[in-house]
Amino acid sequence: MALPLPTISLEPDPYRLAAHRIKRCTFRRLIQIDTGTDRLYDVECLLPDRRVPIPLGHLDSATPICNSCTAPHTFRPDED
Repeated sequence: MALPLPTISLEPDPYRLAAHRIKRCTFRRLIQIDTGTDRLYDVECLLPDRRVPIPLGHLDSATPICNSCTAPHTFRPDED
């Protein structure tokens, strides 16, 4: 008797890897917003002195801002 194979769902699991691709930065702070089932993040930039955060909005709006940043020595060498 053959055993049935497990089926694979074609819909992505929302708690797996994030769909966003944002550079790794030493001056960025992610703040998780408590909402029911969704994982939402606000982003703040701490460049240049890490004292006064600059709000960049949610992750969708901050991704193009962070990815276009050209500040030296803020990203990992493999991200430049």
